[in-house]
Amino acid sequence: MPGRATFVGLWFLLTLARGVLITVIPLTAHRLFHDAQSVSEVYFVISLLALGVSLASPMLIALLRQRWVFSLGCLSLISSAILIGLDEPWSVPAGMALQLFGVVGTEIPLNLYILDYIPRRDLVRFEPLRLFFAAGPWTVGPWLGVKLQEAVAPWAPFVLSGSIAAALLALFWALRIADRGLGAPAHARPANPLRFVPRFARQPRLRLAWILAFGRAGWWYMFFIYAPIYCVTYGLGPEVGGLLVSLGSAGIFGAPLFGWIARRVGLRRHLIWAYGTTGAITLLVALVAPWPWLGFATLLAATVFTSTIDGAGNTLFLRAVRPLERAEMTAVFMTYRDSAQLSVPGIYAVMLLVLPLPYVFVVSGVVTASLALVARYIPRRM
Repeated sequence: MPGRATFVGLWFLLTLARGVLITVIPLTAHRLFHDAQSVSEVYFVISLLALGVSLASPMLIALLRQRWVFSLGCLSLISSAILIGLDEPWSVPAGMALQLFGVVGTEIPLNLYILDYIPRRDLVRFEPLRLFFAAGPWTVGPWLGVKLQEAVAPWAPFVLSGSIAAALLALFWALRIADRGLGAPAHARPANPLRFVPRFARQPRLRLAWILAFGRAGWWYMFFIYAPIYCVTYGLGPEVGGLLVSLGSAGIFGAPLFGWIARRVGLRRHLIWAYGTTGAITLLVALVAPWPWLGFATLLAATVFTSTIDGAGNTLFLRAVRPLERAEMTAVFMTYRDSAQLSVPGIYAVMLLVLPLPYVFVVSGVVTASLALVARYIPRRM
C-alpha cells in the first residue's frame, strides 16, 4: 500500500518540474513584455483562469477519477514547457496558463491521495517531511533553470522540466495507486463547485486556514515573480536573480526543524511570530532597494522567516477538514494558491502604473505583518 515514501517521491518530481522554470518564466515574460507592470497583467489574466479551474476540480475528479485528472495535469506541464520554450508572445502566455492548470491538476489529486492513505494522526509529521524533500528542487531548480538558459541553450530548461513531468507521469502509473474516497467513482454526479464555498466559509477553522495559507502563498508569489525582476532592474542580472530564488528556497530544508518548533511552542505562537517577523523584514527591503546587493541580502533574510511559516505546512487545514468533505473542501482550500496568484499580480499591475518597483515590498510587508494578528485566532491548544 502507498505510504509516506511514495507521496514524498511524487512531490519531489512535481516540485522539480516546477522549480526548474520558477525563475525562467517571469524573466522570459519580462524580456518579451519589457516591464514588471506588463508581466503583472499577464499573470493576473492567467491566474483568473486558474481560479476557475481550481473550483471546478471536484467536477473533473467526479467525472474522470483522480488518476486521470492527475495524468491530465502532468500532460499540461509537459505541453506548458513546450509552449513557453517556443519563446513567442502568443506561446508564452498560453504555456503559463497550461502550467497553472498542470499545477492544479496534479496537486489537488495528490492531496486527496495523501488524505486517503496517510493516517490523520501522522499528517502533522508528514507535512514537514514533504517540505523537506521538496527543498532540494526548490533550492537547485531556480538557479539551474537560468544557468541552463544562459550557458547551454534558451530551450534547455524547458526540455528538462518537460522530461521530469513525463517521468512523474510514468512513475505515477507504475505505482498503480488506487482511487479511494469521494474521488473514486467515475460515474458520480458532478456537483456545482460554487456550492462548496459557503459550506467552507461557515467553518471558522477552515476560513482561518485559508486566510493564513493565502498570505503565505502571496508572499512567495511576490518573491518568485518580483525578486528576479528586481535583480535585473537594478543591474545584478538574470543569473543572480535565479541564485536569489534558489538560496531563498533553501530555507525549506529547515521544515522538519520548524515543524518541531511549532509543535513545541504551539502552532499559534509560532505563526504569530513568523508572520510578524517576515512582514517587518520585507518592509525593510523597500528601504534598502537602491543598494541592490543589500536588497539581495535583505530579501534572502526574509525568506528564512517565511520558511518558518512553511514548516507548519497546511497542518491547520488537514486537522480541521471533515473526512466526508475531503474532496470538496480540499478543492476550495487549494484556491488559496490561485487567489494569491490572482491578487498579487493584479494589485501590483495597478500599483506599478504609478509607483516604482520597491513599493511591491512595502505592500507585501504590510499584508504579511497583519497576518500575525489573524494568527491570534488559532486555538490556543494547537
